Amino acid sequence: MIYETAMTDEYYMKRALQLARRGERWVSPNPMVGAVIVKHNRIIGEGYHRRFGGDHAEINALRSASESVEGSTVYITLEPCCHHGKTPPCIESLIAGKPARVVIGMSDPNPLVCGGGIERLGKSGIPTTVGVLEARCRRLNERFIRFMQTRIPFVTLKFAQTLDGRIATAAGHSRWISSPASLKFAHALRAAHDAIVVGSGTIFKDDPELTVRLVKGRNPVRIVVDTRLSLSADAAIFKNQDKAKTIVATTEAADRKKRARLDKMGIETIMVESDPQQRVDLGKLLIELGKRNISSLLVEGGAAMITSVLQQRLADRIVVVVAPKIVGTGIEAVGNLGIRVMDDALKISVRRVIRKGGDIILDGQIQKKPGNS
Repeated sequence: MIYETAMTDEYYMKRALQLARRGERWVSPNPMVGAVIVKHNRIIGEGYHRRFGGDHAEINALRSASESVEGSTVYITLEPCCHHGKTPPCIESLIAGKPARVVIGMSDPNPLVCGGGIERLGKSGIPTTVGVLEARCRRLNERFIRFMQTRIPFVTLKFAQTLDGRIATAAGHSRWISSPASLKFAHALRAAHDAIVVGSGTIFKDDPELTVRLVKGRNPVRIVVDTRLSLSADAAIFKNQDKAKTIVATTEAADRKKRARLDKMGIETIMVESDPQQRVDLGKLLIELGKRNISSLLVEGGAAMITSVLQQRLADRIVVVVAPKIVGTGIEAVGNLGIRVMDDALKISVRRVIRKGGDIILDGQIQKKPGNS
């Protein structure tokens, strides 16, 4: 009987996880959450957190219930909230429904919750099981968890390269290395992050919009790292601020007149300390972005930015699109990391390898320096 209950719990939790994933491009910096209500071995209600500021998964599931929730089992991927935020606490509505049991994937790392919802269920006499498919639940919300624990954005490093490791030809041409299917995948990644960052060199060369166009989803905040404010105010990222906000990270070496002009255009500039190479200190930039409640960051390049992020081991996740093309001499995706022996090579834990069009996409984690969280 215990075995059957465990298997049943996993079955319905998998459904809750499927639902939760639907909110990926809309809910950040909130977590993705799914909920399923089961009574007499039938799903009578289900829901997920649809977008930031909207009702949470539990509320949507309760409203969708086709009959009374009393006596049911409620499956939730994340501990129900017990504090007032953008919406009232979910725990009160859940308890009022009088379920016979609640099954939770993982406790909420948010200090405002962190065990409080589970405690309220216990005090209300509702049996609660915590930790069903916990590893999957944690993987689903790794960006949220990282931010709650450190207040530093979760960093995904993404780039497309040829089979011989080039992000452009010797002439600087790069459109397009990857397939249309991979480009669509890249836009989905953008929508899943709060902000996207590139170096000023990428803006000079490609003048990208850095918006979400190939899939449905929110536009991330656009961040450009420009140590001396050398960019033209006519760059594409400075346009359409009503659709996608732009922030420029710079240093005290910045041109003051250009900074004043950007201010008049409504472009926020962040003054960041310089690193030993007199460039924007990326580690300190992450701290500043965390203060602005940016919980996840997608780094798209160019080569100097990619190299700096890898040198400092700032990335939590790496996504590399490898196109089946060879160009020979060209611009390397990754520059000199100062590695002389193979034992010092950055090690990647590959989580999945997928195909998009003719491309191979590697998705993994980079081993961090000792002491880095």
